[in-house]
Amino acid sequence: MTNLYHYKPVRYFAYTFAATFTLWGAGAVVSFQEGRDGLYLALMLPGLMAPFLISLAMMATSRQPGMFREFGRRLIDLRLIRPATFPVLFLLMPLVVLASISLSLPFGGSNTQFQLAEGFSFSSGVMPVLLLLMFAATFEELGWRGYAFDSLQYRFSFLTAALLFSVLWAVWHLPLVFVKDSYQYEIWQESPWFAVNFFVSILPMGVIISWICVKNRKSVFAAILFHFIINMSQEALSMTQTTKCIETVVLVVVALGLVLSDRQFFLSRRTPLLAGA
Repeated sequence: MTNLYHYKPVRYFAYTFAATFTLWGAGAVVSFQEGRDGLYLALMLPGLMAPFLISLAMMATSRQPGMFREFGRRLIDLRLIRPATFPVLFLLMPLVVLASISLSLPFGGSNTQFQLAEGFSFSSGVMPVLLLLMFAATFEELGWRGYAFDSLQYRFSFLTAALLFSVLWAVWHLPLVFVKDSYQYEIWQESPWFAVNFFVSILPMGVIISWICVKNRKSVFAAILFHFIINMSQEALSMTQTTKCIETVVLVVVALGLVLSDRQFFLSRRTPLLAGA
């Protein structure tokens, strides 16, 4: 059985951006003040959770109770994940990182990049970075796959929805450039071009995550897991920011490969939201 729900993407993204930008903007100010770690987290974490909280609010006010049931099923039903996607789900990002480091060597990159990183590339106040990376993967995807991406896929072809989502996802991260000690702030201080590369890299990444999610019968858990693997793959080895620019090119090639190998799927309009698949 196929259920198509009615979505309001403009309202969703307007509320999400307003909430996140307000909270993270205030967090950016507080991050430069000494001894305010508690207040800093009290502002940053709700901003991180905004996509999910607004997804819940949009579903609650939609007068379509089936949305909640479908969302819950896609979150907890691990049977939605197709074993055939396991190699991509678990190995794609580690292999992308290894390939990027290998490609950097002829251009002067050091083979020490294959070593495990001594620590994380940024700090997060009193919260352990590993926990923050887990929170980011979880709450972002709960929101993006709970309402956001479906609202775009309802109106556009999968490719158009994936590209539009990726642009919006990249812009959503923008306030973090101004938050002291955040990853985006640190790479901006190193070079604005590295920050530009971060935002550009989100575009192919968004397409790949969306593909992973839908190919696993819209499993929210699959999207969370893949997002967390992305975060850990980026932090595990001593990869330089220059190599991460190469990594962006590799990700573009991977995304293009997915589009060309599954062209009919990517160009299909209004891919059904499968409630009973």
